Amino acid sequence: MSATQILILAIAGVAVVALAAIFSIAFRRGDGAARPEVGRLDRKARRRDRKAAQAREPEAEPSAEQQPEAEPVPVDPLEAREVVDEDTMGVTRRQFFNRGVAGVFGLFLAQFGLAALAFMWPKLRSGGFGSKVIAGQVEDLATQVFLSDGRVSPVFVPSAQSYIVPFQGELAGSSFEGLPVVAGGLMALWQRCVHLGCRVPQCETSQGFECPCHGSKYNYHGEYEDGPAPRNLDHFAVEIDDAGNLVVDTGTVLQTARASVKTAEYPQGPSCI
Repeated sequence: MSATQILILAIAGVAVVALAAIFSIAFRRGDGAARPEVGRLDRKARRRDRKAAQAREPEAEPSAEQQPEAEPVPVDPLEAREVVDEDTMGVTRRQFFNRGVAGVFGLFLAQFGLAALAFMWPKLRSGGFGSKVIAGQVEDLATQVFLSDGRVSPVFVPSAQSYIVPFQGELAGSSFEGLPVVAGGLMALWQRCVHLGCRVPQCETSQGFECPCHGSKYNYHGEYEDGPAPRNLDHFAVEIDDAGNLVVDTGTVLQTARASVKTAEYPQGPSCI
């Protein structure tokens, strides 16, 4: 049985019960009205008989004990009410309701404001995205970014949302000239595609980065190669601290235009997309 049929049956059942109740009430009222009293006088006739009997009897003076008590004088409740000052009464219901509504609305605005402030406030905690992130020892990273056959294998740093890649080209004449994008022979590329923000995975066969969303392609230095991307991959400023760690400043994003002079070879094998 479908839900529609069950609903129709339920409505029909309620209607039948309602009709039965109406007929039962009407039947009871009809029976009470149809039964006349037989052999009994109505109230008006009995009252007339009592008045006639009292008129025939001489009126006796009521005794002191039979004297009716004086009826109390009615008191106006408005005049008898007790006036209460504001200090004793406290707050009225209207005031309590208004203050309650104002308190709830104010609490909502405060929560909304704190949430908006937390959303817009920059993340300045140490080690988090938006600040300086330690990617690791420069020597260890330089070893990890190369495979045994000499190909490049980027090291992904989740807290920095970036790929650590080696830079083996010449900064002079490139789109990176004069920018702090290389430190210790390493650079950090933001994982976000500059087209529409998709994460760009690496492609080991072609030795580059290829976006699966719309086909933008970059070499291992993040330089534009193909697709709808308007520029190179964004880079983070990098430096080396006193302990020999590569520090990625994720709060400093460096944008570069499409390179006319490429610093890395691409592709070096089949594409991944």
